[in-house]
Amino acid sequence: MGNYYIGLSVTYHDPALAIINGHGEVLFAEATERFLQNKRALNCEPDQLFYLPQLLGDYCPDAKTVTIATNWRKQRPLYENMVERLGILSASGLLKTGLKKLVSPLENYQLHHKMACQHNAITKAGLNLVRVLREQQPRCHIRFADFDHHLTHAAMACYSSPFSDAACAVIDSYGENGSLAFYRYRNQQLHCLHKSKGFASGSLGFFYMKLTELCGFSWLKGEEWKVMGLASYGKLNPELYSIFEQLVTVNGLDCQHPKQDFFANLAKLERFKRSQDQAIEWAADCAYTGQLFFADKASQLLNHLGAVTQMENLALAGGCALNSSFNGHISQRTAFKQVHIPSAPADDGCALGAAWLAYHQAVGDDAKPPRRLSPYLGAAISDASVERLKHYNRSLTIEHLPEIIGEKTAQQLAQGKLVGWIQGRAEFGPRALGNRSILADPRFAATQDHINANIKFRESFRPFAPSVLQEHGDDYFEHYQASPYMDKTLTIRESKRDSIQAVCHIDGTARLQTVEYAVNPRFYGLIQHFYQLTGIPLLLNTSFNVMGKPLVHSLDDALVVFMGSGLDVLVVNDYFITKARDE
Repeated sequence: MGNYYIGLSVTYHDPALAIINGHGEVLFAEATERFLQNKRALNCEPDQLFYLPQLLGDYCPDAKTVTIATNWRKQRPLYENMVERLGILSASGLLKTGLKKLVSPLENYQLHHKMACQHNAITKAGLNLVRVLREQQPRCHIRFADFDHHLTHAAMACYSSPFSDAACAVIDSYGENGSLAFYRYRNQQLHCLHKSKGFASGSLGFFYMKLTELCGFSWLKGEEWKVMGLASYGKLNPELYSIFEQLVTVNGLDCQHPKQDFFANLAKLERFKRSQDQAIEWAADCAYTGQLFFADKASQLLNHLGAVTQMENLALAGGCALNSSFNGHISQRTAFKQVHIPSAPADDGCALGAAWLAYHQAVGDDAKPPRRLSPYLGAAISDASVERLKHYNRSLTIEHLPEIIGEKTAQQLAQGKLVGWIQGRAEFGPRALGNRSILADPRFAATQDHINANIKFRESFRPFAPSVLQEHGDDYFEHYQASPYMDKTLTIRESKRDSIQAVCHIDGTARLQTVEYAVNPRFYGLIQHFYQLTGIPLLLNTSFNVMGKPLVHSLDDALVVFMGSGLDVLVVNDYFITKARDE
């Protein structure tokens, strides 16, 4: 019989579930969107009722004690209390007449929606999990623990890092009381240095959400990625930058929204907003200017953190840690020499952060030091499911090639074929890292357009990532630094750009993944085979999905994408699958 710590991310967006055993080992971590195939899984429980029996049977079969840990205190967010205290929302959710002018720039219906969704997520936290535990293991003792939202972000960043001591920054949209938190991490302990508090506390996360909206994209759908890709096509708009400066300022470790003329300045942004009938390129200067402003303000915060801590290692988390365009410049713009960003720095990662905090709270000084964390913590697709498909299907050619699967796949890639590549357990976090990937030859520019148009069905300006063998990273990238989770954007050396045109963005940059044999030997071996054939030690790697959907979870999900797109080959574990040829 054992002790287990099950972490739940109960933010109303990006819910997730993670399991740690009594030895502090991470057994499982997965975003709820994967099982549901519902992007971001808005307003969905992290503990899905019909998925839990399988997870508990696989990972907690001998549970004696289960601690259910959540990433949100059982209290309502400060902004929620303030809104109701001010009378902005009545019991029926309608605005009081005298405050309409005050709150209209905040689009109060969005605020009301967020409040209701977050309240619902908190009140339902663990409800399904308790029911299934009681049914499967009635003698199991159940405990509960809830942690500050930003503390769970920090735990995810620090306990997954290679550092024994580090400064930690959490830059987010909002937690219980603010948008920022900073910590000193040493000897497995997190000491809070500063937390922003109050509704007037500035938020770079909220700023980027507004920027996403100005560019004509949806922050609710998580389309901040599009802003980063579009920014490379634009140039600085000094007038817009000046308005941004009137909305968010940085003072030490705090962000603030200046009170003077705040709503008037916010209203000025409306004339920069792209309408849906305008071409996306119209917003390129807005995207560039906003990205530059974000990078400048984030750099100010991190430089002050470096001065306070005098540390060279930085662990970074929160939704803003997904800004890979900025992340690649942190070591150049600040005193931090090593930067760790976990594979799941946003709210899905808080599930694992909460589980880790519960484990450390329970065992205290007996906690085992964290080991290097693999990002491959999700569900796997079994050979049995592929064998069943092989037995019953009449349209696909399915070969079992355990000895040569990497070599044959590399040959297909070198011939220009597009490959869906599924191996082992899925990645925890938003990015495909070689286990749920679509792969292609990176040498030719036309490949980028082909994948956007015929595989991903998305905008043509969206770039693709290179997955590069670690030992060759410095040959291809300036100011090279490891980026194991595709978390940093670096500049491609000018001498290499023509040889990898499909992964070279318009500004000469790429968001790279560095691949190590020790972390993913099969993916490493595939790239090595491709290198031997072409002289190029990297592959184009994008997530195995179509736009608007999460990474594939089951074989059925993979087949839907494979059969409904221009993919040429599907590789699942050791199985090589191709479509019927036209005679």
